[in-house]
Amino acid sequence: MEDATFRPVGVVSNRVREPSARGGWGWEEVESRISVRDELAGALDGLEGFSHIVVLFWLHQVSEEARVATHIHPLGDPQLPLQGVFATRTQLRPNPIGLAVVPLLGRKGNVLRVKGLDAIDGTPVLDLKPYVPYYDSVAEATIPEWAQQVAERRFQARPGQIEQRQQS
Repeated sequence: MEDATFRPVGVVSNRVREPSARGGWGWEEVESRISVRDELAGALDGLEGFSHIVVLFWLHQVSEEARVATHIHPLGDPQLPLQGVFATRTQLRPNPIGLAVVPLLGRKGNVLRVKGLDAIDGTPVLDLKPYVPYYDSVAEATIPEWAQQVAERRFQARPGQIEQRQQS
């Protein structure tokens, strides 16, 4: 296979400086700015008409050594079954590419404001796409039991979140 080379389209700015600073939780409240390269500002035209965007980003602080793992316990929890890294959302993967669907709060020139992007300050952004529910949402999608447990644990860590989700 040929190698792929990417040039970032932009960079993330926010108050989170270290990958472990959020501990995997609490990103929902983090506001970030994505500054797109000046020559690509026109490529953003029309994006502000969408409530959410898909952000693909490079997890630039994941070391080469950390990219060799093929199996992990999700969240580092040995009580969860060992899984192949492609069956998890871990950043410890051969190509540490992050993907997030986030609310688009606004645009000013070549800068987008978003909320909930789980990327630290200085993270290179590889691509941006509009979130289109018709294409991007799968109503019949299923997940394994361990992933359901993780989701439930996550919502229990933040009281009120389950009730808010159920009401929406």
